[in-house]
Amino acid sequence: MAPTATIAQTVPVATLKATSLPDAPFGATIQMPEGVTDPSKLSDADFKVLFKALHENLVIVIPGQKELSPESQHLLTKRFDPTTEGNYGHSREFRHEKSVLKKDGKSVPRVPQVQILGQGTFQDHEGLDEVSLTHPIHDTFHKEILSQSKQDAGYTKFYRWHIDSALYGLSPPVCTTLLGIHVPNAANERQKILYEDSNEEIEIAQGATCFMSGARAFELLSEEDKKQALGTTVVYAPHPYIYISEAKATWDGISMHSEGKELSFDDLPEWETEKIKRLPLVWTNPVTGKHHLQAHGCCVWKLERENGEVLELEQARKELRRVLRPAISPKEILAFSWEAGDLVIFYNRGVLHSVTGHFAEGQKRLMHQCNIASGQDPICKV
Repeated sequence: MAPTATIAQTVPVATLKATSLPDAPFGATIQMPEGVTDPSKLSDADFKVLFKALHENLVIVIPGQKELSPESQHLLTKRFDPTTEGNYGHSREFRHEKSVLKKDGKSVPRVPQVQILGQGTFQDHEGLDEVSLTHPIHDTFHKEILSQSKQDAGYTKFYRWHIDSALYGLSPPVCTTLLGIHVPNAANERQKILYEDSNEEIEIAQGATCFMSGARAFELLSEEDKKQALGTTVVYAPHPYIYISEAKATWDGISMHSEGKELSFDDLPEWETEKIKRLPLVWTNPVTGKHHLQAHGCCVWKLERENGEVLELEQARKELRRVLRPAISPKEILAFSWEAGDLVIFYNRGVLHSVTGHFAEGQKRLMHQCNIASGQDPICKV
């Protein structure tokens, strides 16, 4: 009897590589495998490396993606979360006339999970004859607005530190993908942020997207605060972006001033108690096991402690500012400077991020953003 031939099976080898961003507290640049230009088409082996890199580095950058289609961006974003049904991370109230998010972009008609963001007017873009975009600036959201002379001198503010999430009815997305398609040549355009409580300053590129690490925020807590944070639940208001529509943000963009300007629950769109989001203050990274302090300080309604103590709105806001503020110090944040074609993927369950900057008249920016509501809430593993 002739011997049976043995066919050797080749185990796929990942060739995608992640390299730490230079002179940054966290983040990495991704080198794609040879011959692969569309990251949604990565092999399983290479995507596994990408998934791990995201959770370890929190923010990863794939250069050269200017031509990435909305379909591919959606597929890539969805691939990071097998539990998702593919819906955009915000509910339909995203466009409500009273929502603070209503001006933050337009949807791509054929792929509504992808949002068009930026500054200026663009013609014939992704099925839209014309799209006019407005870059969010602190003038419209903060209580204390920088004087024109300060703005002329190059000063700006963190617009709003946040997690991408509806925070009502839907679970927070695992990640957000953000693609820079048309970016002003801002490398030499510098702006400054003054920390009003310490007089520190940080210089950033015009229109930089800033990130803070939730893991670092947790690390910076005292041992007593860590123990308390691990037993704290953040309760968000129903339709939170409508609830805060008349309130104004604090100078640091972490939370809101408590002046009684929030809408009453009776004045909100119809809401259901079971859809109110109650999330742990600390979310555990499933890859690294690290604890991340993750809370949207602008949308919080109250904090509930393990011992039964409840911090109502004003005290809850003050407490979140207290525990998050150290992690936005100049040396702790990543201020990402955009170049056309940059695809930034950030771990939405491990960082907070903020828009910054002002653009001059005539400057234009075009970006595509995608995040998808998860099928599961984040958890804290004590």
